[in-house]
Amino acid sequence: MKVFIIGSGGREHAICHKILESPKVEKIFVAPGNAGISEIAECVNIHMEDTRSLLAFAQKEQIDLTIVGPEAPLVAGIVDAFEAEGLKIFGPNKKAAQFEGSKAFTKDFLIRHGIPTAPYKEYLDVEKAIEELDQFGFPVVIKADGLAAGKGVIIAQNKAEAQKALREIMSDKIFGDSGNKVVLEAFLTGIEASILCFVDGETILPMAPAQDYKKAFNHDLGPNTGGMGTYSPSQIIDDEMMLKIKTRLLDPFIKGIHEDGIDFKGILFIGIMIKGDEINVIEYNVRFGDPETEVTLPRLENDLMEVFEAVVAGRLDQIELKWKPEHAVCVIIASEGYPDAYEKGIEIKGTHEVENATVYHCGTKSSEDKLLSNGGRVLGVTALGNTLEQAQKSAYEAAKCIDFPKSFYRTDIGDKIEL
Repeated sequence: MKVFIIGSGGREHAICHKILESPKVEKIFVAPGNAGISEIAECVNIHMEDTRSLLAFAQKEQIDLTIVGPEAPLVAGIVDAFEAEGLKIFGPNKKAAQFEGSKAFTKDFLIRHGIPTAPYKEYLDVEKAIEELDQFGFPVVIKADGLAAGKGVIIAQNKAEAQKALREIMSDKIFGDSGNKVVLEAFLTGIEASILCFVDGETILPMAPAQDYKKAFNHDLGPNTGGMGTYSPSQIIDDEMMLKIKTRLLDPFIKGIHEDGIDFKGILFIGIMIKGDEINVIEYNVRFGDPETEVTLPRLENDLMEVFEAVVAGRLDQIELKWKPEHAVCVIIASEGYPDAYEKGIEIKGTHEVENATVYHCGTKSSEDKLLSNGGRVLGVTALGNTLEQAQKSAYEAAKCIDFPKSFYRTDIGDKIEL
């Protein structure tokens, strides 16, 4: 098979790594890819949102399956465009991608279908939102309705912070048109976890749960990011908890999309908050999480291409996911200043000297045989171990081997959680 992957981050690098294990795969193209991906696949210089050029390339190369990594092309309708030309593509169509493209769409779906989530209200007028802040108490969660590269959620600790955030989002447009509408939401406490699921419209198949660290600094301090690290399996989601998640969240999702006439095929990423017996949905995403993918796929025993094909063909009920017993830890190495302003083009050395770990490239490029930083989150260092502690130790030993000036990473990824 010829496979075409769209995207340029650690998630796409991890997908490449995994499908290379499949005997079905002959050739992998990635658009636009990155420096690490270029070592194992052929990178194609097409922007991930240039649907027309991506489609033309897939037709010219007679691609057997296209896999969409990031959310923006999905929300823009790339799946609809490929399917209209009879091409096989993995990911939800434009209607289904609204689960990530609009926070308000998702909250409305959750409430209507009885899926537990925090109370909320949506606003188009900044003054009205400020006027009603007290209804939610503090802290309050403020979400830009549209896509914001994982940064469109602000947790305001008091009224002054909330007013400032609302004006920045709705008036100053720090997230562009994504902030034309905002969702105000009650703040939930507990432990956050991520459930990634394969969905073929009829069957929803959860993967091994992972836990993500969104805050920039140790002890969950600092601004929200796209994710500073993760580990799998979860410390807190056991078989009993998974059964509750299936009953309360997964089964009602399938029932809900049927009732709403939504044909969802691809990945459903569910961010959840757990506190005691309560499980609430924080968010839906419509693609593999990043960096959750970098710990989930290395633990998967199945041929990933067979799973992708089953989703596209609507026969996911014939798949049983199997997982390696090892634990996985991923540490993200980010550019100094991320998620705000940061420098690009800094030379990185030592990635090939890493032992007992895999270095996934999240934001890199190569120039004159040098590896350079090209993003905020730059590298994801993933290690496996028989215990969580072993995986954590190996990941941090590997991270120390990498010479990347003006960078930082959290040092508490995988620490024991106090329940």
